[in-house]
Amino acid sequence: MRIGLYPGTFDPVTLGHMDIIRRATVLVDRLVIGVAINRDKGPLFTLEERVEMLEAECAKLSEETGTEIVAHPFDNLLIDCARDVGARMIVRGLRAVGDFEYEFQMVGMNRALDDSIETVFLTADASHQAIASKLVKEIARLGGDVSKFVTPAVREALIAKFG
Repeated sequence: MRIGLYPGTFDPVTLGHMDIIRRATVLVDRLVIGVAINRDKGPLFTLEERVEMLEAECAKLSEETGTEIVAHPFDNLLIDCARDVGARMIVRGLRAVGDFEYEFQMVGMNRALDDSIETVFLTADASHQAIASKLVKEIARLGGDVSKFVTPAVREALIAKFG
């Protein structure tokens, strides 16, 4: 079974994330969405809320593609998480050149820790390249319309958080 790991904080999950998830399903039989606890980032949504959002957003996609998609919280090294879930592939989404520079460094470090786990980069669809969770939260906090960037359910969750 080909198992891939797509890690991130997903605070919140955006249409850009969902695009990468959809495209990653053709590469693997099981896709684990690694939800990073990452207390340093001070997430808006709790870990439980982020996992629930991902599970809800991915349920239909899993049925459509026939790929098992599961959300898996983690707070250890990415490479250790990959080992824990049996992943032989780490999936990373790229939006811009700046993303690549950072990700390239991460690949080097991860390969030094375990060279049997490959990293695959998927570039964001052009319509999703500008989407960043941080910006989506800022738009929602200031009362802007985020419906172009997230699903209706995530939009409602953001409205509930910001009132």
